[in-house]
Amino acid sequence: MLREFGQPLDLIGANRDGQQLFFAGMAFQRETPRPPRPHQTPAPSLVRMTASDQHVLFPTQRDLATHGRAGLPLPPDPVLAADLARRAREHAGQQGWTPLITEDTCHGLRILLGLQDAPGAPLKASEVAALRGIDLPVWSVLEVLADAGLLEEDRTPALDAWFDRTIAGLPDTMTDELRAWFTVMKNGSATPPRRRPRSPVTVRLHLQWSLPTLRVWANTGHSSLREIDRTAILEALPPSGNPRAEAGQGLKSIFKVLKGQKVLFANPTIRVKTSNSEEHQLLPADLTSLRDAINSTKPAQALVVALIAFHALTPSQIRGLQLTDTRDGRLHQAGRVIVLADPVRTRLSNYLNYRNTRWPNSLNPHLFLHYRTSGRTIPVGQRWVKLTIGTGLTATSIRQDRILDEARATDGDARRIVDLFGLGIKAATRYTTNLDHPDLTNLPPAGH
Repeated sequence: MLREFGQPLDLIGANRDGQQLFFAGMAFQRETPRPPRPHQTPAPSLVRMTASDQHVLFPTQRDLATHGRAGLPLPPDPVLAADLARRAREHAGQQGWTPLITEDTCHGLRILLGLQDAPGAPLKASEVAALRGIDLPVWSVLEVLADAGLLEEDRTPALDAWFDRTIAGLPDTMTDELRAWFTVMKNGSATPPRRRPRSPVTVRLHLQWSLPTLRVWANTGHSSLREIDRTAILEALPPSGNPRAEAGQGLKSIFKVLKGQKVLFANPTIRVKTSNSEEHQLLPADLTSLRDAINSTKPAQALVVALIAFHALTPSQIRGLQLTDTRDGRLHQAGRVIVLADPVRTRLSNYLNYRNTRWPNSLNPHLFLHYRTSGRTIPVGQRWVKLTIGTGLTATSIRQDRILDEARATDGDARRIVDLFGLGIKAATRYTTNLDHPDLTNLPPAGH
């Protein structure tokens, strides 16, 4: 507001052309820089916002696909853009990116800097995702921004978003209780009773198995899990079979965690018996499809199927294999040393030749690559393993076929199966007790 020296405050004149509205506490505050300690180099930062910069009041989601790559504004700070491009090329050289990925990354960075509402501020990860609309790589831009200290992670993890969608519609109190269970299952607990974090698959299954019962309770007037007693548990459980076992396991998981966190006063699932899950009959795989996959002209498919068919590796073990895990004709995996079969060695050699020819400059330490992971250090995904195996086969069926064959060849020696495949006693016993099944007694001898 303007006030001339020696003159009274003119409110009408001050409001003639409008005023700028400011909200307190929204400006970026830069801390007073402290001198670095001796023998200590301060970390470089490219953040260039000042205390006078104002945050955006009404952010909008940009649609770059409607504009295309041409016609977008240039970065207002050429020095910052040049520094970020230099860092991008240095990072690309360290990671072995192709020239195309490097140039697309620099182009994406220029576009994002030109579209910033507050030049010099950190870029949000959700804003970077808009580059997909003009076919520019998002993952490489995120890596460069994180390396430069210019990335603000504001994306919601997929598991959190799934949890919010799944429990929608439940009473508020029950939702808060389930959120407490979800936090412990996802992150673990460092205070007694201590608990390790569970995998996302386990979290999803336990909630999915419990959700039908939770919704029935909510529809009948229960707003909190504190209102549930042993009688309600027994009435809600299915009579028998897998539905009873799964619902019981999910409910026990929820009530046990909430009781341990003192969210509930008691655990009504204690001493409630539920039946065990019914195990599927173990059957051999289709040998015709298996032979075709092992003898495939695709080096990756032949090696993946051979590792499962000869050594019963799981998909997660295959994804985690590193180049240094295979040496001297042996596979070093999770403390085990596996002597590779001759057919596996041949296919491993063929795949390594293909890998070195296809991605000669890749710095990814994992054994298996595809075009999306060749310029990064992450493993291939579960979907890649499934697609590589091919149609008509699954990793589970191939692995079960191999272990069944070994059990038949050793007349049900559980100790041999434990030592050879790294199984537990319970898992090995499942194979040895199925040898007398009618579907297995009429098979040809093991190894054929």
